[in-house]
Amino acid sequence: MPEMNPMAVENSNTPEGFDEWTEEQAIALASEENIELTDAHWEIIHFLRHHCEEHGTTCSARLVLKAMTTQVKDRGGKRYLYTLFPRGPVVQACKIAGIPLPPYSLDLSFGSVH
Repeated sequence: MPEMNPMAVENSNTPEGFDEWTEEQAIALASEENIELTDAHWEIIHFLRHHCEEHGTTCSARLVLKAMTTQVKDRGGKRYLYTLFPRGPVVQACKIAGIPLPPYSLDLSFGSVH
C-alpha cells in the first residue's frame, strides 16, 4: 500500500461549491482515495451533506466526527467509520462528499491515520 501523507489533500476534482457536487464526482474522488463506494459509504456521504446543509460548514472536525459516530453507533461507531474511510472518516468522507474540510481536521493530533 502506498504511503499516504495526511497533510496532502488533493483538490483537483473537488467541486467549486456545495451545490455543484454530483455523485459522479464523488465516485471519481473516492477512486482517488482507493475507495469503492458501497451503500454504507453513500449513507455517510449523504448524512454529511445533510449535516452540512443544516449546520453550515464551520463545524469543528470533532463535532463532525461525533455526529457521524452517533449516526452509526449501532454498527461500531468510530471503528466502523474507519473501516469505510481508513485514512480518516472526516477527511476522506468530507472530500468525497464535496464539502469543505472542517477546521483542524488535518491536525495530526486529531487522529488522522498516517
